[in-house]
Amino acid sequence: KSQSKTAKVNMAEEPITTTVATPENQPPAVLTPPGESKSTQEVWATIEAEALAKATGTDPPETTSKPEEETAAAQPEVSPEEHHPPKVTETETASTDKKELGDAASQKDEAGEEEKKRIPQNLGSFKEESSKLSDLSVSEKKSLDELKHLVRDALDNHQFGSNPKPEDSDTPEEVAIWGIPLLKDDRSDVVLLKFLRARDFKVKDSLAMLKNTIKWRKNFKIDELVDEELVDDLDKVVFMHGHDREGHPVCYNVYGEFQNKELYNKTFSDEEKRKHFLRTRIQFLERSIRKLDFSSGGVSTIFQINDMKNSPGLGKKELRSATKQAVELLQDNYPEFVFKQAFINVPWWYLVFYTVIGPFMTPRSKSKLVFAGPSKSAETLFKYISPEQVPVQYGGLSVDPCDCNPDFSLDDPASEVTVKPGTKQTVEIIIYEKCEIVWEVRVIGWEVSYKAEFVPEEKDAYTVVVQKPRKMKPSDEPVLTQNFKVNELGKVLLTVDNPTSKKKKLVYRFNVKPL
Repeated sequence: KSQSKTAKVNMAEEPITTTVATPENQPPAVLTPPGESKSTQEVWATIEAEALAKATGTDPPETTSKPEEETAAAQPEVSPEEHHPPKVTETETASTDKKELGDAASQKDEAGEEEKKRIPQNLGSFKEESSKLSDLSVSEKKSLDELKHLVRDALDNHQFGSNPKPEDSDTPEEVAIWGIPLLKDDRSDVVLLKFLRARDFKVKDSLAMLKNTIKWRKNFKIDELVDEELVDDLDKVVFMHGHDREGHPVCYNVYGEFQNKELYNKTFSDEEKRKHFLRTRIQFLERSIRKLDFSSGGVSTIFQINDMKNSPGLGKKELRSATKQAVELLQDNYPEFVFKQAFINVPWWYLVFYTVIGPFMTPRSKSKLVFAGPSKSAETLFKYISPEQVPVQYGGLSVDPCDCNPDFSLDDPASEVTVKPGTKQTVEIIIYEKCEIVWEVRVIGWEVSYKAEFVPEEKDAYTVVVQKPRKMKPSDEPVLTQNFKVNELGKVLLTVDNPTSKKKKLVYRFNVKPL
């Protein structure tokens, strides 16, 4: 498989072409004035030679054109085994479609602007603290050393209470947390650092928090819980999927699933079911944490995405009670595991909730929060997560792991292009070999016209229509997957015409298999 690199797009009034990826092993291109043919290029060379001759008083050199056979022979031969990746360009022109959707789009734009005013997009800048021990300040290193010394004393005196101290024995207590034995593994430094940061590097407070966490883990029987086979129906409520642009695993919390009364009652209707819900969530979190990298400089935090679409809200007392209990447990026993908290599809009532709790949050906690209303959710996610890593239901290209996509995986990168209002964007994929090419394309919310065609390199050959112009509606399938068998050299053109008055986000990717 071979495919394009991420595209950069320059926008302007006139058509602009931006080269994204150049094929390997191709001879260097000859630069020719725009719109000039090869024969005209030779004329330019002759004119330059005559001008040089006049300036120097010498006879102009003879310019002869090599026969086509000689020119072809001069090119390096390419063995059939060599693979030539396609070259991709993106071109913007004026829209040729009628602006039938203009008024409706304008109204949606106004609604989107109003939504943007009401919903805070980001509550401050936040740069995650480094987990590299070498990046710690002098005072932070000192605090870490002091905490390690206190932990050593606590282990020697069996103060964590994981097991009673044997009589007439100097054997220190053995304590492990998230599968990492304290002070017996270099990764425990990163664990201790989390407790220090949660308590602003106050060493005694950090030790107290660590002791309470280990005591809670013993009472809750966390190590046994991790290996239990718990049954629940919450696979669509909470799940891990992909990574963000910095390598953090991404966890999705889909509260709208609880609109299903049967699922809601099955999860929260009595105290026993709420306890089971809590145990399944703790088990899920523990298993996810144990996959993190606690080495110095590793990724040991999670990107949390909270989908508020159709959320039951704060009126459901059972859900409110279970959520409150879960939040308290996480705050007390899982310090510094959240890289960012993104709230998408945010409804109006959540702003009321935030207004109440906002004043009690620290500036640092606020800076980890990101909010996006329904019309901005996909755009917001793409700032932090590549489209190929984002699930289809949230604007990306990634299908559910349970489904099968034989053509693409999370490792196949996608390109993003902004299609400005009233413009047409064409993605040109130049093919250098016989192959089968498959591509995925989507425009968030559609409301555009889309077509695909293959243009052979031979001048007299006919253009092949792969997809005739089709007006895509928001209700149409979110992702189009198409393929074409290339038996002659040429280029595939994917064209999106945006007649609306708002910008659109085009996402695409492709793979080729040489024939």
